Amino acid sequence: MQAFFKQVGAARFGVMAGVAAVLTAFFLYIAGAITEAPKTILFSGLESRDAAAVTGKLDAMAVKYDVKDGGTIMVPADQVTKLRMALAQDNLPAAGVGYEIFDKSDTFGTTAFVQNINHLRALEGELARSIQTIEGVESARIHLVIPERQIFSRDDQTPSASVILKTRGRMDRGQVQAIQHLVAAAVASLSADRVAIVDDRGNLLAGGDDKSGPDALARNQDEDTTNYENSLRQRIEAIVTSVVGAGHVQVQVAADINYNHTQTTSESYDPDSKVVRSTQTVERNASDTSGGSNAVSVANALPGAGAAGGDSAKNTSGSTEETTNYEISKKVTTSTVDGGDIKKVSVAVVVDGSGDTAATYKPRTAEEMSKITALVRSAMGYDQARGDQVQVSNMAFARIESAAGTEAPKPLLGLDAGYWFKIIEAAILCLTALLIGLFVAKPLINRMFAAQAGSGGGTFTLANTSPVAGVLAPPSDAHGASPGESEQAALPAPSGPQIDTSRIDGQVRESAIKKVGEVVQAHPEEALALIRTWLHQPA
Repeated sequence: MQAFFKQVGAARFGVMAGVAAVLTAFFLYIAGAITEAPKTILFSGLESRDAAAVTGKLDAMAVKYDVKDGGTIMVPADQVTKLRMALAQDNLPAAGVGYEIFDKSDTFGTTAFVQNINHLRALEGELARSIQTIEGVESARIHLVIPERQIFSRDDQTPSASVILKTRGRMDRGQVQAIQHLVAAAVASLSADRVAIVDDRGNLLAGGDDKSGPDALARNQDEDTTNYENSLRQRIEAIVTSVVGAGHVQVQVAADINYNHTQTTSESYDPDSKVVRSTQTVERNASDTSGGSNAVSVANALPGAGAAGGDSAKNTSGSTEETTNYEISKKVTTSTVDGGDIKKVSVAVVVDGSGDTAATYKPRTAEEMSKITALVRSAMGYDQARGDQVQVSNMAFARIESAAGTEAPKPLLGLDAGYWFKIIEAAILCLTALLIGLFVAKPLINRMFAAQAGSGGGTFTLANTSPVAGVLAPPSDAHGASPGESEQAALPAPSGPQIDTSRIDGQVRESAIKKVGEVVQAHPEEALALIRTWLHQPA
């Protein structure tokens, strides 16, 4: 080994060791890249606070992960289920703080104010978790305002709530009302009208105290009309789809609804149906008596003078008055017509023909279309008196031709696409390393060795077995012995073509010089070694 190190040289051995170390590290990296499992999504759409909590837990578990924009965390595909279960034990990612906030609290040092705040936070967190279970809701934030009960207050303040939803699409009115009643039922004395719901785009879905304003009234009317049209469209599609098949029918409904509020009051009397209500009778009698002489005298004033006087007259009169009150029957009618009266409904139905491709398309017969029209009229509640319109047409739907019997691609050699991407990546890295070694590293190493050889840094012995040893013979000294004769004697006889220098009498022929040049060009390394031997020989 010592002779080998001495022969190779320290610089050359260091370069060889460095190249071996680099190649070992490179191939270890390639092996790790190939054997590493592809990464998939653990969670996406996380907020910064939730993403930081999840990554902190992954760091504690020594799990490799990648964080991308939008709160997406990538982990190895074979560990997704295990990691989700482990994170769920620590309530990560946290969907609000629930009643577990009381599990680790110190009840002895907690004030009533802190307890009330924790109770409010727990209630908001539990409601947010419940709302997130609804289809179409990604996340929810809830703010509850529950006034404290004042002892000497005469008026009670009603609680209120606000809900912010991040949805995947547009939510219908039924889902919004369900969320309103869910929050209202969870808080004491909270009515559904006091729950305001806003989506992540800033649209007011429900809430507000002004229920009688023109904007709120128009919005409610539009929503009611849309809900009625959707319900009728789904009903018609369901019955027609059962006949023509799914994807072969399209239905559109337009409803004209009267939302005017009308109240009518009418009174009617029946003169033939009279009833005696009361009867009153008044009878009057009067009498009057008159004498024959009306003169005033002493004689008439004496007692008994009237009887003895002249003739007298007596008048008597009487009257009877009767009043009868009759009651005539009266009928009062009050009718109220609320909004929502359907004035007219228009339905348009397009039915596809039979056949899955354009080549096999076949229009439906008139008998089939008449039966489908009858089904549509029955499903919509067709009323000719109010002017309903129904249009059922048979037209060919647009088709995208696809290869029949095309199956899903199977994994090549049992490996998924992620593993093949890893293999392709490793192959590209290997090819790049090979090109760098051939066109960059090798020229640099050759230049370094050439410079070292030129400076004479290393000492080594070459066996002069090439024709150069015979061609480039060292000059002989005065005694007829060439320098380094002992070393040259140990060399074997040359096997290549040789030039007999004894025939040259003082001058070297041009052909011999040319021959020497050709031999040196053919064997430059051996010629260089032979020249070194001449230089290092003692004088």
